[in-house]
Amino acid sequence: MEFVPKIETVGLNFYYGDFLSLQDINIKIPAQNITAIIGPSGCGKSTLLRCFNKMNDLIEHTKVQGRIVIDGRNILDPNTDLIFLRRKVGMVFQRPNVFDLSIYNNLRFGLRIHRMLNKKDKIMQAIQNGLEHVGLWQELKDKLRKNARTLTLEQQQRLCIARVLILKPEIILLDEPCSALDPVSTLKIEDLLRVLKQEYTLVIVTHNMQQAARVSDYTGFMYLGQLIEFGDTRQVFTNPKEKLTENYISGRFG
Repeated sequence: MEFVPKIETVGLNFYYGDFLSLQDINIKIPAQNITAIIGPSGCGKSTLLRCFNKMNDLIEHTKVQGRIVIDGRNILDPNTDLIFLRRKVGMVFQRPNVFDLSIYNNLRFGLRIHRMLNKKDKIMQAIQNGLEHVGLWQELKDKLRKNARTLTLEQQQRLCIARVLILKPEIILLDEPCSALDPVSTLKIEDLLRVLKQEYTLVIVTHNMQQAARVSDYTGFMYLGQLIEFGDTRQVFTNPKEKLTENYISGRFG
């Protein structure tokens, strides 16, 4: 795999207290692709994902070693601007985390926090662009004053993705984004991710191996805090290099 990585980790170790959660992770994630991280529960997938925008910093008694390089800059440098980083590296969570506010105010929230726009017409244009990106504008353009929690779970998750897109990120992290959705809604979100990868770098953590196989370009398999294998998704699923990967994909454990 010859490419200039959008995200690269070098010798990454991560501790919760004395517990070593991630051990010597070396990974290169390409731009404008979908990279899936798979592995059994508790193997460190979500911890790795949260390292990419330093969300783990919010947890007490954690320690990180090594380097996490995004666009050539080590984000573990103490001088890293966290507000800028988390705007550049957006995050979508397992369950749609819409606020108990109108659809409009859900989407305006990030703009206000980051002080990006203050004129009503520009805010409205940003909201329209965000909703158009996730295929919700026609459905919701006349319902922006409705509470976001009245939407279906699929619409709520699309809204959360739109809320990230409005901040103009370059990378979108998705932590089990379809786990609360039914199969039809899951396929719709997957279709959306395929469209978004034309403009964004997507990293998705999933327990669903079929989803990883369907939607991703690259796949990393993790086990007990280690990255066992990383490569082209088709190769990882059809001709894994490591026996442990083969055993997991074939359902012998997990």
